[in-house]
Amino acid sequence: MEQIEWGDFTKVELRVGKVIEVASFEKARKPAFILHIDFGPEIGIRKSSAQITQLYNPDTLLNKLVVAVVNFPKKQIGPIQSECLVTGFHDEQGRVALCVPDFDVPLGTKLL
Repeated sequence: MEQIEWGDFTKVELRVGKVIEVASFEKARKPAFILHIDFGPEIGIRKSSAQITQLYNPDTLLNKLVVAVVNFPKKQIGPIQSECLVTGFHDEQGRVALCVPDFDVPLGTKLL
């Protein structure tokens, strides 16, 4: 495992946001959703493409708190620009389980 310096880690802005809109990403190569995530007044609302359709549906995602990287450059994914990277873990079948806080925390809170 590659070691990194503490300063490298502190550059990554992992923030809590709330999913406020979910749409199927019909033009994606692999099944995905387009998420609109509210990170609070400092950061605002960001879009993300997320390949999480195997464990989640729009109803379970709406109003869900998620953890995302908000300081990557925008990335063109088909016809949309992804503005943040939602985090998660692959299970044994390769499905993505989202990284989420156990309790409500203010939107935009940075991971320590």
